[in-house]
Amino acid sequence: MINGLNPATLSSINGGGDGAKLNDSQSDELRESFLTMLITQLENQDPMDPMKNEEMTSQLAQINTVSGIEKLNDTLNGITQQMDAGKMLQASGLIGNAVLVPGNSVKVNVDDEGKSYATPFGIELDKPAERVDISVTSKTGEVVYTEQVENVSAGVQSFSWDGLNNNDEPLVKGDYRVSLKAFDAEGEEMGVEALNYALVEGVTPAKDNGDVRLDLGAIYGQVGIDQVKQIL
Repeated sequence: MINGLNPATLSSINGGGDGAKLNDSQSDELRESFLTMLITQLENQDPMDPMKNEEMTSQLAQINTVSGIEKLNDTLNGITQQMDAGKMLQASGLIGNAVLVPGNSVKVNVDDEGKSYATPFGIELDKPAERVDISVTSKTGEVVYTEQVENVSAGVQSFSWDGLNNNDEPLVKGDYRVSLKAFDAEGEEMGVEALNYALVEGVTPAKDNGDVRLDLGAIYGQVGIDQVKQIL
């Protein structure tokens, strides 16, 4: 009786186990072995108890399984490579662009005329907010600016700030932190995610997991392309 495919053999064909994969020669040899064994069984079967059609179909199906799995793996590998190339192309298109990614940093700068300005920041909401309270603090924890924004839509929303305190005085150049609190129509606080500005400086090719990484510089490091919430 011809035995079915050994689970370990199927695992090897499918790239499982220790990661080994049959090469073309081994694959052809395996199929030849199956056919030889099937023909031998047919030639030596008991005429009074011949092999049933179901048994023969099962053996042939297992032979086809070998080819089918290999072709499927080749197809999937091709699709994966195309997807990785697409991700890389998409990510490369972001180089030089500003994006909003999860974080609560905001940077105040001063132009040549001594006028202050700040990098944008943003918020991500699961549902609309009746009110969003914005609070900016210095590195020492001092609150330097506050504002309330009403009727903020769900999704990703960006905000601009001129880098002035509530007395319209320019703040010292440097890094600050933004805190965001959102409230619904009933006054209940909602969950939010703060977003900060970053500039895409480069792209790291996909690793084994297919995750293309964006280089956001020394301060923000690298993030996955799925972390980009908005392109500014």
